[in-house]
Amino acid sequence: MEILENDSLIVKAKSQGAELCSIIRKSDGREFLWQADPKYWKRHSPVLFPIVGALWNNKMHQDDETYVMTQHGFARDSDFELLEQTHDTISYVLRANENTLRHYPYNFELKISYRLIDETVKVMWQVRNLEEKRIMHFQIGAHPAFNYMDYDPEAERQGYIKFDSSADTYKLSVIGQKGCLASSGETLKATDGTIRVNRHTFDHDAIILEKRQVQSVTLISPTHEPYLRVAFNAPVVGIWSPAHGSFAPFVCIEPWYGRCDREDYEGEFSDKEWMQHLKPGAQFNAEYLIDIL
Repeated sequence: MEILENDSLIVKAKSQGAELCSIIRKSDGREFLWQADPKYWKRHSPVLFPIVGALWNNKMHQDDETYVMTQHGFARDSDFELLEQTHDTISYVLRANENTLRHYPYNFELKISYRLIDETVKVMWQVRNLEEKRIMHFQIGAHPAFNYMDYDPEAERQGYIKFDSSADTYKLSVIGQKGCLASSGETLKATDGTIRVNRHTFDHDAIILEKRQVQSVTLISPTHEPYLRVAFNAPVVGIWSPAHGSFAPFVCIEPWYGRCDREDYEGEFSDKEWMQHLKPGAQFNAEYLIDIL
């Protein structure tokens, strides 16, 4: 376990999955990141690569070949190498190997870094295509889980979610069969960009907002106190909690450069919506911010 610390926060991460494991505010000892109790969900903040969400029947079709890959890809269960640790930054790297090539046919390098800046954790992704001739196709996403403030499983709501946009309606994509996108979506109703988190907020699995409708998500306590914000430039964001008619103690805010297949999709992997493409030798960089308010 690697640790970063400044006057405001203590941040922990581990090489397995290059996963962020803890964000503690020093002034009051509050833990903001979910602590992976398997009763609800056994992870903290997995990195989703080289796919986000599910492939239809877990199959990836590319260049007349078929590969099998389970939901969210293999990075979250892979052992990364600790590349560097300084006073404010931790970096891990995963390179293509015999195991990854069985599921994904590209020679790649994935670097995951965490930087501590005052009361902000900056998460940085770098993907390199090490192929000599082939374009590399991939997706990448985040899945951090944040504890509700003043969690009460018997309450009528667990606070509010505030978007940076002040719209009253958002176009919502919906998960259907086998973890893939249903053919029809829904409308998410809000009040000035704010929704109440009630017992039925996640009845349809994740809330998925595409086409950059939202570029930051703020968690607000039941007493209307903002306590955490995730800011990003990703084209898609998912918001999820394993709660169907009840409450789990946390909610995930997930910036994505990619999305699950549509139901019945059997086309080329490279033609999927929100696919990222890298020329040989090229590099992809992205980041998002976790602000403790």
